[in-house]
Amino acid sequence: MPQVTVLFGSKSDLKYWEESKKYLEYFDISSELKVLSAHRTPDEVATFAREARKNGTRVIIAGAGMAAHLAGAVAAHTDLPVLGVPLPGGIMDGTDALLSTVQMPAGVPVATFAVGTAGLRNACVFAAQILSLNDPELTKKLEEFKEQGSRI
Repeated sequence: MPQVTVLFGSKSDLKYWEESKKYLEYFDISSELKVLSAHRTPDEVATFAREARKNGTRVIIAGAGMAAHLAGAVAAHTDLPVLGVPLPGGIMDGTDALLSTVQMPAGVPVATFAVGTAGLRNACVFAAQILSLNDPELTKKLEEFKEQGSRI
């Protein structure tokens, strides 16, 4: 069962994952990757979000560009932590996605990170920090990571 599920709104977004997935691998965090769209597959997004906890997911990372409603759509249907990563593209090259991801109504939080790969990497580290609250071994790995200058 994956501890972290990473969602992307489009197959074209997968290019951001290659350099970022090594952070979850470094922390020995099991993960799965899915492509679901808030606009093209909204029913599948809602079903995934409602069933994520019972399927073993503990943290959800959702990356999307342009309107970037994926993280918010997921957060509307789950009580798990949702980490939103705006991705480049569109008229404002990611700024529009950043604003769409961060502008959530009260009571439906999405932790929002920087646009692009740096944000995705930070979301992976943040997922490790969340999971470390109940995992002493992961806490040790995070301490080592910090001692290495937060680099792998």
